[in-house]
Amino acid sequence: MATGQPDERKTTYREAMREALREALRADERVFLMGEDVGRYGGCFGVSLGLLEEFGPERIRDTPLSESAFVGAGIGAALSGLRPIVEIMTVNFSLLALDQILNNAATLLHMSGGQLPVPLVIRMTTGAGRQLAAQHSHSLEGWYAHIPGIRVLAPATIEDARSMLAPALADPDPVLIFEHGSLYNAAGELAPLTAPVDLDHAATRRQGTDISLITYGGSLPKALAAADELAADGISAEVLDLRTLRPLDGEAIAASVARTHRAVVVDEAWRTGSLAAEISARIAEESLYELDAPVERVCSAEVPIPYARLLEQAALPQTADIVTAAHRAVD
Repeated sequence: MATGQPDERKTTYREAMREALREALRADERVFLMGEDVGRYGGCFGVSLGLLEEFGPERIRDTPLSESAFVGAGIGAALSGLRPIVEIMTVNFSLLALDQILNNAATLLHMSGGQLPVPLVIRMTTGAGRQLAAQHSHSLEGWYAHIPGIRVLAPATIEDARSMLAPALADPDPVLIFEHGSLYNAAGELAPLTAPVDLDHAATRRQGTDISLITYGGSLPKALAAADELAADGISAEVLDLRTLRPLDGEAIAASVARTHRAVVVDEAWRTGSLAAEISARIAEESLYELDAPVERVCSAEVPIPYARLLEQAALPQTADIVTAAHRAVD
């Protein structure tokens, strides 16, 4: 990730997200953060640490343990002209607010004929791999990417963690940001922000000619590691980071497949009805005659994620699984 430029600085995904929050709060008095333990505790994952002391309890608001209530309050605040950032501790808890997200936030602009925009940002931690057992290891981004009326983001790099929040706050539609828990400690070099990030297009993280590895979020580091292993085997893998899950950048997917003629879709969600299934269907619809092999999917096992570390690792997509799937497509 480092380029050796003197204007870059070392940071982590967590710190980059905190910097984005701090900048948003400084730039616009309408912005405030609310959620469980975001204030005195500094956030369950430490992202908002120190913001209460800097901005005060009016703008860094600890909430009761009622996701439906505080997401609803965020919707009301957005309708009133504020720019709320709502933090839901983990994605499984968002199910308690699904009625608010689906039936209110996602629909009000359209049901009001454009009169009631809901400029709300909801952040939540997603994903498995940290021994948090079945109830706290969901990857439900694909569920939310199914819903019209919202934008769904999955920043996988330090740069995107730093830069996606500002344009999300400027969006008149609700924006959901999924932060994979395994990424918070990821460290790297961060260059100064020179231009607004593009929320409409996927990013090619590695060029390749033999196969496309299509993924997002916490699976990106595994896909990049798989590309390194494949290179050692003489296979040139392109790595496409979707970044935005709704709307999907179908053109970028099709262009990558047209270059490599093979594809592996890596998705930590369950295989059945997954985002990987949607991407595979789009490739079949739009790029079938570009393919030299069937599309491969690498997803989590169709079980509640186990607590035991070895079982959890076995249930999740791993670098070795991606490499094996790529070899099936290429060999």
